[in-house]
Amino acid sequence: MTSTPEISTVAATLRRAAAQAGNGPALVIGQQRLTHSELLQRAREFAAALHGIGVRPGDHVGILMPNCMEYLLLFHGCALLGARPVHLNARYKRDDLRYVIADSDMRVLFTSAKQREFTDFEAMLRDIYPELAAWRAGEALSLSEAPRLRAIYLLHGDGGHPWPALADFTAAGLGHESFEENQDPEQIALIMYTSGTTARPKACLLSNRSLEFVGHSLAARWHMSPRDRFWDPLPFFHMSTMLPLAACRASGATFIAQEHFDAGESVREIVDERATILFPSFPTLTNALFTHPLFDPHRFAAVRIVNNVGPPDLLRRFAAMLPEAAHVSAYGLTEAGGVIAFNAAEDTLEERTETSGHPFAGIEVKIVDPESLQEVRSGESGEILIRGPSLFSGYHNDEERTRQVMAPGGWLRSGDLGALAPGGRIRYLGRLKDMLKVGGENVAAIEIEGYLCLHPAVKMAQVVSAPDDRLVEVPAAFIELHEGARLTVEEVIDFCRGRIASFKIPRYVYFVTEWPMSATKIQKFRLRESIRGDDKIDPAKLK
Repeated sequence: MTSTPEISTVAATLRRAAAQAGNGPALVIGQQRLTHSELLQRAREFAAALHGIGVRPGDHVGILMPNCMEYLLLFHGCALLGARPVHLNARYKRDDLRYVIADSDMRVLFTSAKQREFTDFEAMLRDIYPELAAWRAGEALSLSEAPRLRAIYLLHGDGGHPWPALADFTAAGLGHESFEENQDPEQIALIMYTSGTTARPKACLLSNRSLEFVGHSLAARWHMSPRDRFWDPLPFFHMSTMLPLAACRASGATFIAQEHFDAGESVREIVDERATILFPSFPTLTNALFTHPLFDPHRFAAVRIVNNVGPPDLLRRFAAMLPEAAHVSAYGLTEAGGVIAFNAAEDTLEERTETSGHPFAGIEVKIVDPESLQEVRSGESGEILIRGPSLFSGYHNDEERTRQVMAPGGWLRSGDLGALAPGGRIRYLGRLKDMLKVGGENVAAIEIEGYLCLHPAVKMAQVVSAPDDRLVEVPAAFIELHEGARLTVEEVIDFCRGRIASFKIPRYVYFVTEWPMSATKIQKFRLRESIRGDDKIDPAKLK
């Protein structure tokens, strides 16, 4: 199926998968299963329901839910209708969530009571919007802080809740089955918030063209077919789910997801489902899998590809633990469609651990001096620039930021440092912009710095990345107090806990009275050099 060059819309690929692999399994989520034909039918039902509650092409639809079948049905329903799903990070705390709901201009928000033991979305929303205490299904919703939001649906509730539920939503689809399916590749397929170098997340607009191009390209790179069973434990609000899902649509493969990651259950599921591709992607999850007592490489005999991103030595260690599979890596960023390069299974071990592989066909990459934007000599390092059909359509409501990341000629400035290895493979060398990647989550240092400075005792805060065996990078905070103020490490953690996402809470806290300076700027690399591993805060204290 992957040899067809036409890449148009999510809807078109979904129809094609149903036509060519209709009775084959499309989705496995816990005990729930859908074939490709069933997925198309259920997606049409959800599209009709969206139309029935007043959603129209171009409208923004928020999804704040844990991994579940209804999440993916909403996504595909939006794709058929031409609505724009806004993927909300389920790890957001109140401040992030308040900002994103208002900034996204969403018309309707879907949330869930599932997995309430991990995150109570309803309680969080009630805390943000006191008006919800008196709101009932059937009434017009009016929130002063989110004026465009007209309704919130609580799926998977107990049946006695005053907010509209799943049954109310699906019933709205009756009589609305004849909507017109989206055929525009430039229509936005999803809105994904990503942290930037400013204090607030940015809303990346990703078109059908972008998403389907990457999905088809990934399926072709790994020679995927309907026989493949793609295991992906990552959250649905992440590009690391949306892109593999697109590759499974393009190839007719089976997408196997987990509602909540558990290493032991994952090992059992991989074996029972005879998964052929594993996509843990982040060392945190891979290490949990490969070191679990149930792990036995002989029981993983069906696995042919494992994807991870990490330092070369770590990738080699994982490859040795499951030697019969090809361990691959990737390079990308949300603004470039998520991923622009994966290693191929046939690449050598050195190529698969030292580089991220070739860019996809149709993607151009060049390395430039970050100041002059002049291309550097072959093999030299510089900023990675990207051009091609996977690029995003800009930031929602922010033309200025969009212009800032685009260079003349349609090139996207990645803000990443890299080089091109022999053969044109991408070698990622780090970030030029002041960012951290904590267990796969992008975090701007300035976000954490800004929050710490809200504490009345804090005069200045600087945050840098510290290496971590489990999460690759974690935040380390250096804090200068106001004269006469007192603050302990425990009080800093208490100030953060429950108010910002746990992955943003510093794992190291140092108090300083002076800063290492260049002529005008704090030298953050000097701060990194002073971090000691034995100063690390117990992760249990962050929860």
